[in-house]
Amino acid sequence: MKKIKVVLVGGGTGLSVLARGLKQYPIDISAIVTVADDGGSTGLIREQIDMPAPGDIRNVLSALSESEETLENLFKFRFNKNEINGHSLGNLMIAAMFDMTKDFSLAIKQLSKILNVRGEVIPSTNESPKLAAVMDDDSIYVGESYIPKVGKNIKKLLLLPMDLEGSRQAVEAIEAADYIIFGPGSLFTSIIPNVLPTALKGAFQNAAAKKIYICNIMEQPGETMGMSACDHVDALHAHVEKEIIDFLIMSQLELTEDETARYTAEGIDFVECDSENIKRRGIKLHTNTELVHVNEEGIIHHNSEVLAKYVYDLMLDEMDALTYKG
Repeated sequence: MKKIKVVLVGGGTGLSVLARGLKQYPIDISAIVTVADDGGSTGLIREQIDMPAPGDIRNVLSALSESEETLENLFKFRFNKNEINGHSLGNLMIAAMFDMTKDFSLAIKQLSKILNVRGEVIPSTNESPKLAAVMDDDSIYVGESYIPKVGKNIKKLLLLPMDLEGSRQAVEAIEAADYIIFGPGSLFTSIIPNVLPTALKGAFQNAAAKKIYICNIMEQPGETMGMSACDHVDALHAHVEKEIIDFLIMSQLELTEDETARYTAEGIDFVECDSENIKRRGIKLHTNTELVHVNEEGIIHHNSEVLAKYVYDLMLDEMDALTYKG
């Protein structure tokens, strides 16, 4: 049986959650990851070496590694000595490989082999871009780590320089995919930056693959406050410049006041599931009450294993339906 080719699109912890679960299944995974981050250790390395952001790449490499637990602890280890103070070992390893190869995509490919990574981890661009946001009052702010702190509604994102084509390897993965999955993760700073390079935007527009959007469980301050699930998809479509999403997955679990206390205190609510608007756009809505996990610190996030199984079963069901129709 031919393995399903799946492309994951995003960055940060959200994409890692899905990748960690999906690597257990017999599928070919390619993860297209944003490289526009400019905060913390990642930001310092970008300034010093002039390379794309390694932070989100590091997280996905760790999630897809066959030695994940050991590697995750190693990658997160941060030094506290002199020039390398505050830097994670994972970021330094990526920076070292980049310095050796002078090619960011090649550096990640070679490091993936060393770390026994299952699948491909692909930077969305081989350059070192900056993310800019046009707000609803037409003010413009530059910097991925700065944009959510402004406290305004984001109208449009730009990747600077604006003529970036993006990774050829990413385009090839999109063209070969059976399924393309956006999210979960920060809509404006993790997911959408991957569709902005011109070649990738065109590839997403023309891809024959079925496309799935996994909606965040909670609103995100500085990015998606007050936005419904359909608003998330509309924002993605506006940046792709085409309506591409076929399926939307989201949780509908009712949590107790104690479980949501951390969020209620900050005025953060669940993302609204406006099912009628979603269906009017021709999108198949899939909801599940078991996707949510609340950790000991009161942080609500997707359960990696449950989400991955749900996504895998959905893909299999759709593949079977297509085979039956054929």
